[in-house]
Amino acid sequence: MARDSAFESEYLIYEVKHTPEDFKYQFLMENISKNFTQFLFEQTTNAERKWLEDQTQSNALDLMTAFVAAPRFLSKKNVFYDSHFHGEFISHLPGFQVDGWNLVRLSRVWLLLHLNVEPKEQFIKNIETLFDTAELNELVALYSALPLLPYPWEWLARATDAVRSNMGFVFDAISLKNPYPELYFPEDAWNQLVLKTIFNGKPIHWIYGLDRRKNKDLSIAITDFISERFAAGRKVPAQVWRLLGSFTDETIYPKLVLLFASKEKEEREAAALVCFESKNSQLRSLLSKYPELELSIQNGDLDWSKLESIPE
Repeated sequence: MARDSAFESEYLIYEVKHTPEDFKYQFLMENISKNFTQFLFEQTTNAERKWLEDQTQSNALDLMTAFVAAPRFLSKKNVFYDSHFHGEFISHLPGFQVDGWNLVRLSRVWLLLHLNVEPKEQFIKNIETLFDTAELNELVALYSALPLLPYPWEWLARATDAVRSNMGFVFDAISLKNPYPELYFPEDAWNQLVLKTIFNGKPIHWIYGLDRRKNKDLSIAITDFISERFAAGRKVPAQVWRLLGSFTDETIYPKLVLLFASKEKEEREAAALVCFESKNSQLRSLLSKYPELELSIQNGDLDWSKLESIPE
């Protein structure tokens, strides 16, 4: 794999700047080859490993051909990586998860990392060609690889387009368990991703960076969503309430009163967490009427993670 001087050190460093109203990110990404390759080869047969190793000796066109042809040479078995036991898959890129992928998807991402990254224009052209000619499973692999590819801003238009996709697997690949949106999406695109995840009935706690990128506009949209649900007599998934964050005000008070009166434990807990995170004195006062829930939050026994297993 050809590398320029930025790739010759042990670490890759990206300094990422959002628009002024967004965050400024700087993160250190370890050279991923060792851990990725070790885990990949633990999943393969000897014949599959040899085929993969042979491809890394190829030119760009052959690597791209191998990316497409991978299902002919590799099994489609699922792979499992326990980050709680092994640690983050990419140590300096938390949120990048491969657990539940199949071997072909994992291998395709690995193959992409062996394309020459210089000259920049040719690398971008190669990736764009793969996007333009990809079928569904190839698109899933490409979107899964985005947080690992160099020149991350070059893929932003592709990534935001995927959020608008009607292909569920493509939407999931960019939106769930993928750190790229948190790192690079502007606020409006981020909010669209979160809202579509809710509308699609997906588990929003699989959106990486969900709590860190709460914002006022998203809170307003969520408040409107909650109001529509209440008006229609429909339940609001417990995890949706977490998006209100510190932006809540007294307009949500009547709905929280109803939530505290719910027979369902997770709804009462959600109401308590909303009040606890709010800066509004009226909502904090409402929480004081439920001392057991308030104490549970203060002691660290109750937080949003405790509600993540609730079906959405």
